[in-house]
Amino acid sequence: MSGKAKAVLILLALIILVIASSIFRVDERQKALVFQFGRIVQENVEPGLNFKIPFINNVRYFDGRIQTMDQEEESYLTIEKKNLIVDAFVKWRVNNPSKYYVTVGGLISNASARLAQRVNDSLRQEFGRRTVKDVISGDRVTIMNTVRDAVNEEAIEIGVEVVDVRLKRVDLDPQVSDSVYARMEAERERVANDFRAKGAETAEKIRADADKQREIILADAYKEAEQIRGEGDATATAIYAGAFGQDREFYNLFRSLNAYKNTFNDKSDLMIVEPDSEFFKYFNQSKATP
Repeated sequence: MSGKAKAVLILLALIILVIASSIFRVDERQKALVFQFGRIVQENVEPGLNFKIPFINNVRYFDGRIQTMDQEEESYLTIEKKNLIVDAFVKWRVNNPSKYYVTVGGLISNASARLAQRVNDSLRQEFGRRTVKDVISGDRVTIMNTVRDAVNEEAIEIGVEVVDVRLKRVDLDPQVSDSVYARMEAERERVANDFRAKGAETAEKIRADADKQREIILADAYKEAEQIRGEGDATATAIYAGAFGQDREFYNLFRSLNAYKNTFNDKSDLMIVEPDSEFFKYFNQSKATP
């Protein structure tokens, strides 16, 4: 290969190298800064292909996606001077890469440390203004929004935006929890005993009313039975009286036979009377058949 051909190839290689060095690509998930000898000369670089001065400009990329910072569990005092164990996390992203680079060196760890301190201070202030009941039952959303706005003031200074602040868990201190659970258990036991007492009272009233109704029903049934029995006895007496009036001697005989039957119901029955007594009147009058 001649020297002229080699020179052309070298020139083409240099041109390709220069062109390649002047083009850079920014992903949609990234933020980029263009530097010239350590000084920022271009920020807010649009995603896609961009151009820079080769060998003079250099590009630094930063993650533009939402980052999650898990806050370590911290203990905060409420207005009642009771400890609450709080576990929170923060969602943030870079929105001003030049500030982000200048203030925290473009490092996620440095930005997280700055935000964590601000979150900790804001949470301590918010919990210190509220009671345990307020925190647990009603004001958690208000606390999260307030803390997010407060932390954003610090975030703007370092070139990031706080998207959200969330409380994952809010627990009482174990010692406080035990005492609270004990009071809750005692209160539930008191309510249960109250319900049991009211139930026993109602049951006693129901039983008393049932006994009363039973006595009334039995009394009415006994009254009705006595009335029926009386009417039956009266009817029987009337029948007996009618029969006695028709044939007195037959009626006396019938009564005597029933008396004999009832008296000598068993072979072991024994009666000592005079043979000519009124009881054996019909026996004495009877004659043997020839």
